[in-house]
Amino acid sequence: MITTAKTREMKSMEKISKALGDCHRLNILQHITKKGGCAQCSEIHEIINLAQPSISHHIKILSEAGLIEAEKEGRNFKYTLNRSVLDGYLNFLQKLKKP
Repeated sequence: MITTAKTREMKSMEKISKALGDCHRLNILQHITKKGGCAQCSEIHEIINLAQPSISHHIKILSEAGLIEAEKEGRNFKYTLNRSVLDGYLNFLQKLKKP
C-alpha cells in the first residue's frame, strides 16, 4: 500500500520529469546553471528564440515543478535554480538503479 507521503513524492517526481521533458526548459536550466545558479528574465529571453509568452509558459512549468524560484527585482524577475529539488530528483533516479 502506498502512503500519502509516498504518493506526494511520486507526483512531485512526475511533475519534475515532465518539466525536464522539453528542450527549451532544459536550455533555460542550463543557462541558469552557467550563470552560477541565478539568471535574469531578460537574459533568458536573449538565449531562447521564442516569444515572451512562450518563455513565460516554460518558466511557469519549471517554477511549478520547484526547479527554479522567481524573485522580483524592480520591474524584472530573477530566477534561481533550486538545487535541493534537483538533488532530490537525482536521488530518486539513483534509487531506481538499485535492485
